[in-house]
Amino acid sequence: MADQLSPDEKFHLITRNLQEVLGEDKLKQILQERELKVYWGSATTGKPHVAYFVPMSKIADFLKAGCEVTILFADLHAYLDNMKAPWELLELRVKYYEQVIKAMLESIGVPLEKLKFIKGTDYQLSREYTLDVYRLSSMVTEHDAKKAGAEVVKQVEHPLLSGLLYPGLQALDEEYLKVDAQFGGVDQRKIFTLAEKYLPSLGYAKRVHLMNPMVPGLTGAKMSSSEEESKIDLLDSKEDVKKKLKKAFCEPGNIQNNGVLSFVKYVVFPLRGEFSIKRDPKWGGDKVYTAFEEVEKDFAEELIHPGDLKASVETALNELLEPIRKKFESPELRKLTNSAYPGASKTKAGGKGAKAGGGGGGGGEDDELAPSRLDIRVGKIISVDKHPDADSLYLEKIDVGEPEPRTVVSGLVAYVSQEDLQDRTVLVLCNLKPQKMRGIESQAMLLCASIEGEPRRVEPLDAPEGSSPGERVFVEGYETGKPDEKLNPKKKVWEKLQVDLKISDECVAQWKDKQLMTKLGQITCKTLKGGNIS
Repeated sequence: MADQLSPDEKFHLITRNLQEVLGEDKLKQILQERELKVYWGSATTGKPHVAYFVPMSKIADFLKAGCEVTILFADLHAYLDNMKAPWELLELRVKYYEQVIKAMLESIGVPLEKLKFIKGTDYQLSREYTLDVYRLSSMVTEHDAKKAGAEVVKQVEHPLLSGLLYPGLQALDEEYLKVDAQFGGVDQRKIFTLAEKYLPSLGYAKRVHLMNPMVPGLTGAKMSSSEEESKIDLLDSKEDVKKKLKKAFCEPGNIQNNGVLSFVKYVVFPLRGEFSIKRDPKWGGDKVYTAFEEVEKDFAEELIHPGDLKASVETALNELLEPIRKKFESPELRKLTNSAYPGASKTKAGGKGAKAGGGGGGGGEDDELAPSRLDIRVGKIISVDKHPDADSLYLEKIDVGEPEPRTVVSGLVAYVSQEDLQDRTVLVLCNLKPQKMRGIESQAMLLCASIEGEPRRVEPLDAPEGSSPGERVFVEGYETGKPDEKLNPKKKVWEKLQVDLKISDECVAQWKDKQLMTKLGQITCKTLKGGNIS
């Protein structure tokens, strides 16, 4: 087909439904001379959902236009973005993404042999790439790096240096993948402009940038892996699809931020070329639309009822999802899914995620009790004294990665000597409401393992060797959830979660048999096998 298209026809296919193109003249010039080389990258973090059909449909357009398309599984980026994917899960996440993205492409009829698939760490750890990272870091200001990643990299109170590297690496990918253009969402625009500004400084060409609009989720906001209500998982059952669409925001006549209508525009029409509304004859009967503008017009004029629109989208969506569901029925892929996203299979549909980052494997049996709500950090005790008004209490100053150390009052006097606590690396729960203990406000809680009995035994928990103050501690499978700013004491979130915090027979800290970890490894204690954590 591409051989019979003129450059103008290819340009139309490549740019249809895009929100913005940077470098339009360059794009037209390339199409006059040869086929366009373009790449789309996805950080292998949360599980892909149905909104991924939007870039998939554009990839289908690119192939129809004769483009050479590369799909990048950006595993290193997934780690750099506030550890949205722990190092030990990176390989599994890449394998899951590769399988599910290929299944999506097959379900919409895209021939896989025309695509090139590559993993970021296949080239991003090379000597040449690493030197270019250093060269780029000597040019990009902290302000520009932070600004570039503002809409893509998870924003936290104490950002990691890794998040500042992320935009620069994405810019370098354009050169190392040897492409003419990068394709992504309009939320990537600031990264694209950073690439245009700095790549020429390294002696590399400025690329074309193709930007999709951000598709509203089912709640009316951006569809997100971290917002359970806002997205339909690619492996959701027909019953789950029906239930989520039933709850979706779809106000009669309202065409703004309507995720159901957007799905018709950006997925159904590009792939099918038409859209069928099924309805009772007394409400106008069935109707086949051949242009989205007609659907939008009829919905705005309330000639299409939200219930009929949802039912018709449900049918179209299940047709796309059914081949993916069948592929993932195999024992090998079920095992891969559970290994890449431990805990995700227990997630209840409809649980409410945290806005900026609940995540790929997060969720658990009840989002109200997700362990990611706890702000547990690595801390270092920089001073320890007896409480001036209570001989049974220590008064500790603990560095938790903030400008000033936190004051913590603990009852460890009977169990650990001052000398053993001094300069020790510990674990600290930082988002409990501060409370006064014998006249002094304790601003956090020192987490310890304990075994009841005579005598009672208590040990502070240990972070992996090399851990730094402020590093986040997460439960395996819940690594990307955003902690509450302050836990509401009336909700007793800590008390409910604490019941399932235990020490394993291998002295590893766990919550419901999932390990507590930092990016460097497991949280442990020295000797208290089978103990509780408090």
